[in-house]
Amino acid sequence: METPKQHQHPKYIPSVLKLKCPHCRQGDMFVNRRSYSKGFMKMNDTCPVCGQPMEIEPSFCYGTGYVSYALAVAITVASFIAWWVIIGMSVHDNRFFWWIGLNAVLLLALQPYLMRLSRTVWLSFFVRYDKDAASCNIANSHSAAA
Repeated sequence: METPKQHQHPKYIPSVLKLKCPHCRQGDMFVNRRSYSKGFMKMNDTCPVCGQPMEIEPSFCYGTGYVSYALAVAITVASFIAWWVIIGMSVHDNRFFWWIGLNAVLLLALQPYLMRLSRTVWLSFFVRYDKDAASCNIANSHSAAA
C-alpha cells in the first residue's frame, strides 16, 4: 500500500541538491532561488517553514570551504575519468591540456551552485532532520493567527 504524497518524508540527497533546510527539508535556505543571479549567496536568517536558524553560531560557514574543496575535487576526478574513457590521454598531443581547460571552465561555471551546495551540506552535518518540524511550525502559526 502506497503512502499519500503529503505523508512521504523528503529524501536527503534531493533536498540537499535543491538547497532545502536540513531540519525540515522543505524551506529554502537562500533568499533567491536562482544560483546565477545577483545576491545569490544571501541566506535566510531562519527557515521560512520550520524556523531553523541558518547560521547556528558566529562564523559558522567557514567550514564550507572544506566541503566546496571536496566537491571540486570530486568533479575534477569525474571529468578526468570521463575524458580518459571517451577521448583518452596521450603524451604525444595536447589532450591533457584540453582537459585542464575544460575542467577549469566547468568548475568556474559550477562555482555559484557549488558554493550554495557546500553551505547546505555543511549545515546538514550539524542539523538533523525532524519529520515533525514543518508540521509543528505550520500548526503553531495557524493557532497563533486564530
